[in-house]
Amino acid sequence: MKTYLQRLGRSLMLPVAVLPAAAILMGIGYYIDPSGWGGDSVIAAFLIKSGGALIDHMGILFAIGVALGMSKDKDGAAALSGLVAWQIVTTLLGPDTVAMLQSIPVEEVDSAFGSIETQFIGILCGLIAGALYNRFHNVKLPQALAFFSGKRLVPIVTSFVMMVVSMVLLFVWPPVYNALVTFGTSISDLGAVGAGLYGLFNRLLIPTGLHHALNSVFWFDVAGIDDIGNFWAGSGVKGVTGMYQAGYFPVMMFGLPAGALAMYHTAKTDKKKTTASLMMAAGFASFFTGVTEPLEFAFMFVAPALYVTHAVLTGISLFVAATFQWTAGFGFSAGLVDYILSFNLPLANQPYMLLVQGLVFAAIYYFLFRFMILKFDLATPGRGDEVLDSTAFADEPTSKGNKSSSKDAEFRRKAEIILAGLGGEENVASIDNCATRLRLEVKDMSVVNDAKIKSAGVAGINKVSDRNIQVIVGTEVQFVADEMSKLKNN
Repeated sequence: MKTYLQRLGRSLMLPVAVLPAAAILMGIGYYIDPSGWGGDSVIAAFLIKSGGALIDHMGILFAIGVALGMSKDKDGAAALSGLVAWQIVTTLLGPDTVAMLQSIPVEEVDSAFGSIETQFIGILCGLIAGALYNRFHNVKLPQALAFFSGKRLVPIVTSFVMMVVSMVLLFVWPPVYNALVTFGTSISDLGAVGAGLYGLFNRLLIPTGLHHALNSVFWFDVAGIDDIGNFWAGSGVKGVTGMYQAGYFPVMMFGLPAGALAMYHTAKTDKKKTTASLMMAAGFASFFTGVTEPLEFAFMFVAPALYVTHAVLTGISLFVAATFQWTAGFGFSAGLVDYILSFNLPLANQPYMLLVQGLVFAAIYYFLFRFMILKFDLATPGRGDEVLDSTAFADEPTSKGNKSSSKDAEFRRKAEIILAGLGGEENVASIDNCATRLRLEVKDMSVVNDAKIKSAGVAGINKVSDRNIQVIVGTEVQFVADEMSKLKNN
């Protein structure tokens, strides 16, 4: 079950990855026309509506993206099946169709069917389509029907299955939808406390990768909150909408980089150079893009008490921002890029105060991290044997003896070292990746060499089970995964 949820979390990142495009378009549009919301400028309206085309149709993006991500071989037939599933459900359960099926006026149709095109339904469609693809993509029909065999069969099967699912949802969706709304409302009713609790559990779930599932409840239209969609669409309440996003900016732009500085200052003298390289790269990624995993995985397992402290501070940050109603939003994560893009959005409320809060949190992170590391002798990067110089295995030849400094050669080198550390290509059953992690399945975990994997310069390793392991590479993980797949398939 845990592995399945992790796959779902990884799959959710595919549709989420398009949100930065929407953020850029709408951010620039609102910057041009912050008061008219596009009504006073043709260019601003063009940009805002272009970004809205993505934000307003996130449900279908989830249906396609999740179906593709949950399929075994990431084939386009799975994505097409996700689209088929979405079209059938949303058409059959639209208010007009439901009114016909129940022989009642449209005005009497349950309001739940007016919200059928949600991310929740998109995720459900994607999961069903992905499962059907995995089950039927290799099915061989009799010769007379051979044209419809294999992958062509999947969208057809999906259409019939989703007709049945739609009939079930005709009775199930209203109570499910109302339960989700009640859940979302109960969290919203907690106000700033609810935002703080969300921030705390978000960070605590990072090691498992299940934080994406939690995020979907608050950021998207799963439980009626839709914090990201409403914030960028300007359809919420100023000072309230964005409360599940704003508190991350002080942590990701200031707190974590300050914590990285504390880890560098407390590193052993002979390891400061290596630690500086790791902390600078990870700290900059956190500040500029809001990608925190390379930095968090550098200490979450070697100093779990420090990571729990970080989770608590994140919750406090969301609580503080929500209490004072300081809001800003993001399309990808709470880094400098999204902060600038969201600064002039209609629902951004005193976003400059998040910078002030960030400076305070930078001081808290630095001095608290430094105190805890020294007081409890925590094995943070540069203080324990687990942190190795990335050149520890540099004497091993790369394929074809190529020592070029080009990006492709570097990805290839990392892939070779990681594969060797995993026990060789014959020990690797599957290779996949999400936004920053390699998600790998191995046949025998006992032959995995953690030290050798880390020598590739990765941020950390997470052994999820006796066969599943994650390697935190960073935002360029896809290229390393591609090189590993090439090496394995050669």
